[in-house]
Amino acid sequence: MPLDPITLEVLWNRLLSVANEQQVALMRTAFSTIVRESQDLACGVFDTRGQMIAQSLTGTPGHINPMATGVRHLLAVYPPETLRRGDVLITNDPWLTTGQINDFTVLTPVFKNAAIVGYFANCCHAADAGGHVLSAEAHEVYEEGLRVPVTKLFDRGEPNHELLKIIRANVRTPDETVGDLYAQAACNDVGARSLLQMMAEFGLESIDPLADEIIARSERAMREAIRKLPKGRYENEVWSDGFEEPICLRVAVTIADEDIYIDFAGSSPQSRRGINVVFNYTHGYASFAMKAAVSPEVPHNEGSFRPVHVSAPRGSILNCIEPAAVASRHLIGHFLPGAIFGALAPALPGRLMAGGADPIWLSIWRGTWPSGEPFLVSLFQVGGTGARALKDGLNTTGFPSGVAGVPAEVVETLSPLLQQRRQLRPDSGGPGKYRGGLGQSTEFGHYGRGPWSVSAMIDRTQFAGQGLAGGQPGALGEFLADREKPLPPKTVIWFEPNTRVNLNLPGGGGYGDPFERDPEHVLEDVINGYVSVEAAARNYGVVVHYLGRADRLVRLPEHYAIDWPATEELRRRNRS
Repeated sequence: MPLDPITLEVLWNRLLSVANEQQVALMRTAFSTIVRESQDLACGVFDTRGQMIAQSLTGTPGHINPMATGVRHLLAVYPPETLRRGDVLITNDPWLTTGQINDFTVLTPVFKNAAIVGYFANCCHAADAGGHVLSAEAHEVYEEGLRVPVTKLFDRGEPNHELLKIIRANVRTPDETVGDLYAQAACNDVGARSLLQMMAEFGLESIDPLADEIIARSERAMREAIRKLPKGRYENEVWSDGFEEPICLRVAVTIADEDIYIDFAGSSPQSRRGINVVFNYTHGYASFAMKAAVSPEVPHNEGSFRPVHVSAPRGSILNCIEPAAVASRHLIGHFLPGAIFGALAPALPGRLMAGGADPIWLSIWRGTWPSGEPFLVSLFQVGGTGARALKDGLNTTGFPSGVAGVPAEVVETLSPLLQQRRQLRPDSGGPGKYRGGLGQSTEFGHYGRGPWSVSAMIDRTQFAGQGLAGGQPGALGEFLADREKPLPPKTVIWFEPNTRVNLNLPGGGGYGDPFERDPEHVLEDVINGYVSVEAAARNYGVVVHYLGRADRLVRLPEHYAIDWPATEELRRRNRS
């Protein structure tokens, strides 16, 4: 019997609060900056059939969607009838969950009396998983770290000490890695406790009827949104820097009656290096892109996935075959929403944004403190998003990943790194009627003992985020030593103590003709330092004069003015 709308709304919001409580517990008990600061995680609640009902407030699509699929893989190894109160399952198998050995998925059954009434799961990026320092250098997954098959992290409430000993012996940061695993198990317990309280309060013996109603409504809403779209086949092609050679990603999106088919046939074959993507991860970002484009208000659960069908040729870069190396799979996977948006742009005019910086920049820094103690710290950085049809792009904002940056104070507390510079990167946003979001310019030094290293998993240093509707590309990213010497990405590089390392992130593409941008908005960009005086004239046809003294350290808004006759002449020449 369907739930009445008022009861359903109350239970739905209560379920969301339970999932958010699970997430808060995880972030407050986690040991690593990756989970605690950057929120590179996913939390969710599942019904007795392993269907995701709801997720927590934050989390990346590359964790949430593959985790939703992965729960079924865990339950296939340990069917519900074999589980007991206090059991907790774990795996980091890339082909079963999120496509990378550094991601651990932890699943806990919820018991009410003697019966399982649901599950809580979460997935987090571990600070270290052994093997190579996280990079794209490996040729096989075996080189990338310790691979844990689906097994028990806790057995009837007792930790699996033998497994934890193996993990500790194989990772560089045993306290962080194992501490996060305990946090992952604990947050599931917090979610389970709150779910049982909710069930008792509302007299529920099972959450499956609630799950059925939520999932059915989500699927129905998604299909209704698809029916309103223009039917047809839409194609696009984007390029990644790759490792040894550029990677082509081709996509064809077919909008049928109430289903959407996304096919990546024609994409590059799988690589010999660790940038390959397992199909779970491909499906995760492709299905996220469609929900974001078609009906972003629909709850993210099993129902919203069902109308979206994804395919990629086996052995391609987006459906790699074991034992392919996969550590840096996000460098390819994060391109997928932008590629799909580019294909759908003709079908959804004015609803999609231009190309952005796409992959997050993940750098792993390693060396020793002045005391001689080793350190290893992971740092997320993000570039600009693409502009939208009626708004500028967002500066230094992660899309599609959604991860947060790590504050300089945290980096400098946990390591002997010094962040010498961290600022918005002028002229990195693609010109357009609406400007692309800016990337950031950063510079790092080191005061520790001896050599130090960085592994920079970055992209968009060769292929910029493209504009839409006449907008121009964003700036390319830069990876430099001492502000001049180009460095090779995706590998571990060692430096002398006095070296400075520069990571200048790419910007998003613009939307619309730059010469149609309001000159007052261009002036505001110049005042804010987003656009230089030279770029204002060159890219927007707006002549801005600085009226103050050249030696002033502080430049005020009243020091700048538009030369209207020169601007009108420059734009007239451009039109003609």
